Amino acid sequence: MNSDQLLKRALQFEFLSAAEGKFLFEHVPTSELMYVANELRKIQKPDGKVTWIIDRNLNTTNVCIANCKFCNFYRIPGHAESYITTIEQYKTKIDETFRYGGEQLLLQGGHHPDLGLDYYSGLFRELKKLYPTLKLHSLGPPEIAHIAKLEGKTHTEVLSALMEAGLDSLPGPGAEILNDRVRRIISKGKCSGREWLDVMRAAHKLGLTTSATMMFGHVETLDERFEHLELIRQVQSEKPADAKGFIAFIPWPFQDEGTMLRRVKGVRNEVSGDEYIRMIAMSRIMLPNVKNIQASWLTVGKAVAQVCLHSGANDFGSIMIEENVVSAAGAPHRFTAEGIQKAIREAGFEPQLRNQQYEFREMPAHLEQQVINY
Repeated sequence: MNSDQLLKRALQFEFLSAAEGKFLFEHVPTSELMYVANELRKIQKPDGKVTWIIDRNLNTTNVCIANCKFCNFYRIPGHAESYITTIEQYKTKIDETFRYGGEQLLLQGGHHPDLGLDYYSGLFRELKKLYPTLKLHSLGPPEIAHIAKLEGKTHTEVLSALMEAGLDSLPGPGAEILNDRVRRIISKGKCSGREWLDVMRAAHKLGLTTSATMMFGHVETLDERFEHLELIRQVQSEKPADAKGFIAFIPWPFQDEGTMLRRVKGVRNEVSGDEYIRMIAMSRIMLPNVKNIQASWLTVGKAVAQVCLHSGANDFGSIMIEENVVSAAGAPHRFTAEGIQKAIREAGFEPQLRNQQYEFREMPAHLEQQVINY
C-alpha cells in the first residue's frame, strides 16, 4: 500500500477499507493524519465552530445482568446498593438541569430483568407530561435488544413504542468494539455486535437520530478497531436518504480503575494522548459519511481534547452535569458551561451551544453555573 495515495483518496471522501485504515494508522506520522483529518473537517464543518451541549447523564437503575468486565457501576439484582430512580428523584434532577441551561436527559441504565417495555414507555410518558419540552436521548442498542428479548418483540416494535411514548433520539452506548471475540471477553451478557448494528438499522428506518461510539484500548486488536469503524460506516451508508442516522461518532479509551478487566485479567488503559489524537483523526478519515466527530474530554482531559479539535473533531460533547458509569472507572475530568466554552476558545474556535440534532441553540438568558457534581 502507498500512504500518499491512500491519503489522497481520503481527501476525496472515498471509503478506505479497514486494512487501509490500519496501514495509515501504523505508518503515517501523527502530524500528517491530523492535517488530512482537519482538512476533511473544514470541508464538512466549515464554520469554524465547535459545538457542545448541556445535558445530564441520569441512570434509570444500576441493576444489570450483563456483567460487563469494565463496569464498576452495576449491581446484581437484590444487591443492597441496587436502586430504581423514582419520579421525585427525576423531578429534582431535571429541575436542576433546566436551571443549568439544559434541555435534555441522557437516560440510561442496566439490563434489569424486571423492567420491560411497559415500564420504559410509562416512564417516558410521565416525564414528558411533567416536562413537555424535555428531550429524551435515552437507552441504547443493548437495552433495546434486552427489552425486545423480555417482550418477545422485534427491535422495530420496541423502538416504535418508545418513540410514541416520547423517545427523541437513541445514543450509541454498548458498542465497545463490534467484534464478538472481544465482546465475549468484556461484555458477554450484552447483545452481539451484529444485533447492536441491527438495532441501529431499525432506528434509522424509523427516522430516529442516533449516535455511534467506540471504547478502545483494552483487549481488541488494531484490525478489530478498524473493522468497527468500517461497520459503523456501512450501517450509515444504508440509512434512508431522509434520515440523519449516526449524527455523531464518539470514541474514548477504556477506563480501567477498579475494573474486573484490570483486577482479574491485568488489562490496563495504555492509550496515550498521541494515540487518542490519531484515533480521532482516523475516525474522521474512515467515516466520511458521519459529519460530527466528538472528542471525549471526560476520559482524556482538556489539553488532549483541544488538540483533537485540530485533528478532525468538531464537537466537545456535554458538560455532563452528571455521569456515573465512566466516572466509576476513573475518569476524573469535569467542565462547567463557562469552562467548556473557554477551552474551545483557547483552541482557536468559536463555541456553539447545540441540541442533540446538532441544531444551534441560543445561550439561555439565565444560565445558573454548575457548582456541584451530583
